[in-house]
Amino acid sequence: MARHVLESIDSTNAQALRLGFGHAPAWILAHEQTAGRGRRARAWASPRGNFHASLLLAPSEPTATVALRSFAAALALRDAFAQLTEAPQAFTLKWPNDVLCNGAKIAGILLEASLPALAIGIGVNLIAAPDPALLDPDALPPTTLLAATGLRIQPETFLDTLAPAYEAWETTFQTQGFAPLRAAWLQNAAKLNEPIRARTGTQTLYGTFKGLDETGALLLQTAQGLTPIPAAEIFF
Repeated sequence: MARHVLESIDSTNAQALRLGFGHAPAWILAHEQTAGRGRRARAWASPRGNFHASLLLAPSEPTATVALRSFAAALALRDAFAQLTEAPQAFTLKWPNDVLCNGAKIAGILLEASLPALAIGIGVNLIAAPDPALLDPDALPPTTLLAATGLRIQPETFLDTLAPAYEAWETTFQTQGFAPLRAAWLQNAAKLNEPIRARTGTQTLYGTFKGLDETGALLLQTAQGLTPIPAAEIFF
């Protein structure tokens, strides 16, 4: 698979989509992003030494199926962390697109598409984390791989581990569908069967996190019953 390593770029996702589906599949890794972004167009701190990369794909499935690759990316990230640290128990998955280390956020995923081109953006706090004062007051605290484990991993080394891990989950997804990804994700889910708060664009719901449905929606047990939530911000 092609790999593009850049010193600096506005956004690896933006660069992936500029390249377009004709260059897929390919990884785009940047040592620095000047306009990195997370969910809801929030700025994503992208200092040198951290991991900022995007996987460019050209999937042919319907949009809803394409979006399930966020779970493949989360599982691949967890596998990469587990392999590098030999401490798999430290890493859990937070719906919809974060990876936690000992309960603190260490990585995030952002899918953006201009179909048939799909960019799976991945940011990892290898050595630096954002200032907690700049985050949502209810957000989980950030951490770094260096602070949590003492390991200083170079971005290219992290990609060497992440890329084959993602390829394995992509193969599973293409050959077996979402079911095995859903099962594996739930095995590593943070706060499963525990109380959480889900903030959608219009309301805040309180309940117990009961799992995922076949579309990847979060299942929240509330006083009104079991409610599927396709999109929300989750707070513990």
